[in-house]
Amino acid sequence: MTLPLHDRRIAVTGGAGFIGSHLCARLLARGDEVLCIDNFYTGSRQFIAPLLAHPRFELMRHDVTFPLYVECDAIFNLACPASPIHYQLDPVQTTKTSVHGAINLLGLAKRLKARILQASTSEVYGDPDCHPQVEAYWGHVNPIGPRACYDEGKRCAETLFMDYHRQHRVDIRIARIFNTYGPHMHPGDGRVVSNFIVQALTGEPITIYGDGRQTRSLCYVDDTVDALLRLMDSPDTTGPVNIGNPVELSMLQIAETILELTGSSSPIVHRPLPADDPRQRCPDISQARTRLNWTPEVPLREGLRRTIAWFDAHLRERGALQTLRQATGAAAPTLAA
Repeated sequence: MTLPLHDRRIAVTGGAGFIGSHLCARLLARGDEVLCIDNFYTGSRQFIAPLLAHPRFELMRHDVTFPLYVECDAIFNLACPASPIHYQLDPVQTTKTSVHGAINLLGLAKRLKARILQASTSEVYGDPDCHPQVEAYWGHVNPIGPRACYDEGKRCAETLFMDYHRQHRVDIRIARIFNTYGPHMHPGDGRVVSNFIVQALTGEPITIYGDGRQTRSLCYVDDTVDALLRLMDSPDTTGPVNIGNPVELSMLQIAETILELTGSSSPIVHRPLPADDPRQRCPDISQARTRLNWTPEVPLREGLRRTIAWFDAHLRERGALQTLRQATGAAAPTLAA
């Protein structure tokens, strides 16, 4: 039986993270009760600070690699560092978070008879030789490379979700999330959008790895959250389902757009390509369109404007912008309209 929205208690692991914090806010806005679970490895209290006083919001500090004993009607599992800088810092713990975390949360869902959604990733496709990537593609992943802790951890989590579904009839959903950007990204997470924006705002050189022709497909966080909600509420879509923007852009195109929108004069510099960095990343979202009636709505330039404005305010609040400008001798760029 589907409960009325105001009667549902939703657990969100990784709820203080980038996507998780936006998801918690959306769940509260539509009438759900939210249990936000995070160990604050990469999440931040700042991102959920506006929610703390809400009567239907509860915060729990917990690491999902340990068993969790709570009561809820549904679970969104977003627990895992998602940027290379963060997940490569402690690769063993990253794998544990994906694998042990999945086992613990699937066990909880089994006991509660609750629906559970796994936030998987486009990284399960590795450096693909299929383009654009469809859900039936098995991927091209280096299982012993520096990114494997995240890539293979997420692949194993998908295996566990499917096996709990087949063996124990756990009601699961699997979302394969492609590059998402927006407010609440960590300024030092090493991702393309946050890197470029911070470098542009501080007048530092824009760092492009390789020749800049490798591609990414950028989806604004509001659109990603909308897709996650639709997938969770879908009565018969187990997944995996690709969630992302099918508009493909080169690194150079992204950098040039951010330079234009910030009014920055930062130069572009090239560095060697990191190991196992995907050459192409673009989702086929046919399933999301047909089964979830979903397609991204926020245009790239509008999403980047919102993100740049947030980063500018966030860095100013931390005093980081002025400090970095003094260190680099850079003048403050004027945000372009």
